[in-house]
Amino acid sequence: MLDISVIIPVYNASQFLEKCVESAVRFDEVKEVILVEDKSTDNSLEICEKLASENSKIKLFQHPDKGNHGAGATRNLGIEKATGNFITFLDADDYYLPNRFDAEKEIFKDPKVEGVFSAIGVEYLTEKGRLEYQKKFNDAPLTTVNYPAEGEEVFRGLLSLTPQPFGTFFHLNALTIRKSALEKNNLRFNVNLRVHQDSDFNIKLAYHCYLKSGIIDKAVAMRGIHDDNRITKIVQYSQQYNERQHIYWKSLYDWADKNHLKSEYKNRFYLNYKSFDLSLKKGLDKYLNIALEALKNPIILKTKYRFHYYK
Repeated sequence: MLDISVIIPVYNASQFLEKCVESAVRFDEVKEVILVEDKSTDNSLEICEKLASENSKIKLFQHPDKGNHGAGATRNLGIEKATGNFITFLDADDYYLPNRFDAEKEIFKDPKVEGVFSAIGVEYLTEKGRLEYQKKFNDAPLTTVNYPAEGEEVFRGLLSLTPQPFGTFFHLNALTIRKSALEKNNLRFNVNLRVHQDSDFNIKLAYHCYLKSGIIDKAVAMRGIHDDNRITKIVQYSQQYNERQHIYWKSLYDWADKNHLKSEYKNRFYLNYKSFDLSLKKGLDKYLNIALEALKNPIILKTKYRFHYYK
């Protein structure tokens, strides 16, 4: 049987927390549910303490300074505290479905597979949240990939380098990874990213580890959509959006350079990073920099990249 540590970063999630934890703790495969409380301003800590006192599977931690450090650092602390052979994640306003680990039970019988990812659905908890989410992400019922894949094809798919569109994202709620794979490759969340830590982590994970798709045609977890979802608050191609995309792609480019990835991969990261870098420049300086970059990398004049800095 799998022995799984479920890591739940907790920040201002009091109204969702009990349902979230209950959805995880009920599985026989779940050895422990690790709540890492990140200095909430509501009564989330009190609920965490109550839940931990009622069930020995539930373990509560905070950062050593009891401060707020963001989702990346909070998940990293959870990884350090986990004792299971497998790691999964769950956002505190989301929950698992009964089929959450059905694919893992079979796929992890193959020792070469280090991670499994599946699909998640959405549940609209407020009308305002629904409108904001649908405006940004349309009304897709699943966050998933387009076809089964494993190994390097997962990484290439996330970079849009496969012959047919793979889909550019799978959610942490539907990812299960061997802890040994994280330790072997020293994989952690980038604490300098306040958003996109999950995408950054998934891409690096797909490069270093052998991942395989699980259940991709129906949800194994549900994402709660409400008024306070951070990802829906960022207006696409606003100054704030471009700044965060710039930091995200710079993180990936620096990682690719440090790890000596093939030029095909490194160039993909560089062009995205540079196009958002150009988007932050102003006036004549912006167009001079575009011209200079175009001399070095004419491909940056293509629509895919030009769309970023012309918005």
